[in-house]
Amino acid sequence: MRRTVAALGIVAALVAGALASSTRAAASAPQAPAAARGQASTPAAFDGAKAFEHLKQVVAIGPRPSGSPELRETRAYITHQLASIGLTVQEQRFIGETPRGPVDMVNLIVRLPGRRADRIVIGGHYDTKPIAGMRFVGASDGASSAAFLVELARALKGRPHDLTYELVWFDGEEAVCRGWDDCGKPGSPDNTYGSRFYVQAAKKAGALPSLKTMILVDMIGADGLILRRETKSTAWLTDTIWNTARRLAYGHVFVDASLPVEDDHLPFLEAGVPSVDLIDLQDYPYWHTADDTLAHVSARSLQIVGDVLIAALPEIDAKLAR
Repeated sequence: MRRTVAALGIVAALVAGALASSTRAAASAPQAPAAARGQASTPAAFDGAKAFEHLKQVVAIGPRPSGSPELRETRAYITHQLASIGLTVQEQRFIGETPRGPVDMVNLIVRLPGRRADRIVIGGHYDTKPIAGMRFVGASDGASSAAFLVELARALKGRPHDLTYELVWFDGEEAVCRGWDDCGKPGSPDNTYGSRFYVQAAKKAGALPSLKTMILVDMIGADGLILRRETKSTAWLTDTIWNTARRLAYGHVFVDASLPVEDDHLPFLEAGVPSVDLIDLQDYPYWHTADDTLAHVSARSLQIVGDVLIAALPEIDAKLAR
């Protein structure tokens, strides 16, 4: 009996030692990702610094008018950045019939599937206006929206949502002539080539009913950003975003003053799609000047718009899903 007790004591000691060794090994071993352990992973936050780095890279390419080698290089950059986070870019190619002749244009489209096929389009243009005698790099007017959408795609990728998010980089927002529509024709304006083609293609494919709303970002990079309520934009959509901004203490950026703007949201509104335009136009003195450069844009402004949209989208998604 004493021998049996002694043997059991030895076994107990060996088991205790093995358990202690196992515990130390488990503590020192690399931990599996939360999702692999059955826990929900934290969605990626929008990073204004990452967006600003994309903005700098786009500006470094130089002026980027539709049809130019520089805009082709910009497309390659955007496509590469999205591919690096596992997203596939669809090219929507078309010919822009401009007053100065046909121009090859390309919209870029990325889909983030939701539980339903109905879509929320979030778009912005990536071209710059051709201005004779000026090196116009469009840090806010073109680069800010292009860069913002790349970072927004990364931040939205892992988030659950009911409706499908469709991010679109529109080509040909800018007029090829001097003014917005100096040499356009009735029914064929010299502007918004990409957004008009996108809506026309949706109509032709019978896909227009699945477009539930459109959120446009344009000129959102200004240092000291001021976003006014665009008067043509859909009221409930504007209210949702502006109320979210106030809740996040960004009421000094999303102000209650109003401003009418003709932009890429108009083809959607004309097709009956609720739409909103986020744009700093009146308060940005460098619009269409050689001074629309890195010196007058900031990561902070991109961060604010990113924070607000990320926070507002679940409410917009839920409202449209109902």
